Amino acid sequence: MIVVAGEALVDLIVATDGGLTANPGGGPYNAARTISRLGGRSAFLGRLSTDHFGRDLRARLEEDGVDLGLAVSTADPTTLAVAELDAGGAASYIFYTVGTSAAGLLPGDVVKGLPAQTKAFHIGTLGLLLEPVATTLEGLLGHVDDHVLVFVDPNCRPAVLSEDEPYRARIRRILERADVVKVSGDDLEYLEPGVEAVVAARGLVASGVPVVLFTDGARAVHVLTDSAEYVVPVPAVEVVDTVGAGDAFGGAFLTAWTSTGLGRDDLGDGPALRDAVTAAVAVASFTCSRQGADPPHLRELDPTLVPAFTATSTA
Repeated sequence: MIVVAGEALVDLIVATDGGLTANPGGGPYNAARTISRLGGRSAFLGRLSTDHFGRDLRARLEEDGVDLGLAVSTADPTTLAVAELDAGGAASYIFYTVGTSAAGLLPGDVVKGLPAQTKAFHIGTLGLLLEPVATTLEGLLGHVDDHVLVFVDPNCRPAVLSEDEPYRARIRRILERADVVKVSGDDLEYLEPGVEAVVAARGLVASGVPVVLFTDGARAVHVLTDSAEYVVPVPAVEVVDTVGAGDAFGGAFLTAWTSTGLGRDDLGDGPALRDAVTAAVAVASFTCSRQGADPPHLRELDPTLVPAFTATSTA
């Protein structure tokens, strides 16, 4: 099982013509759905409101087969993100978080820890930024079993922060247990201001992160380890919007990795890393081709990609 922890929210997407669309979202929420749609086993750890939006978020997770045994119900209203799209489909966000569902996860909500069958643990985005959920997840990470692969997608949102340094300090602590870190150019610029992105990514590897996946929009993905660097091209696609593409990438990577029976101890396998990233790029590209965070189902992918996600029956 892959446990994905953090926020579920609703993206209110403002198109260039002023039209408004409400879509389910949140980085961890999108990643959990991606994993299940690709045939993996995922569980969502976070809070879901009992309001209209929250019921819809829950229903979609159930429809995709995401395990909700770790999800917590709350009467707090659903967290909202207003995403404005530019002419190229890229989104900029404003978040409405105070007193809402995503923020309020408490240590008592995770007292049992992760299920024994957990093979990978995915955390990031607002789950490492809002309180008390950020403190709760950091504490949970400190008790994760040694065999569990930890995937971190910071997806930094500085506009939500009142102070930068405490958040940067938390990310540094989180990275001490991270096995795979996915970062964008914006993430690296925020974490290491003024440092060239690839250099900053190499710095994460030098600090002890085994694998760094630097995604750079429509440009190639850089895969960095302490022994090698790889570049995986990104195919040209007709972009509708980029909402959820990075989340789909992370979920697809973990699905491809675990479906082949690989785990934390196998991250030194360069060809396997390249294959998993290539599959993840294809899924992220597909997600860009339609509106909102709507990752593909396995049946929608090119048949040549299917083996990357179905190599074993123990995903």
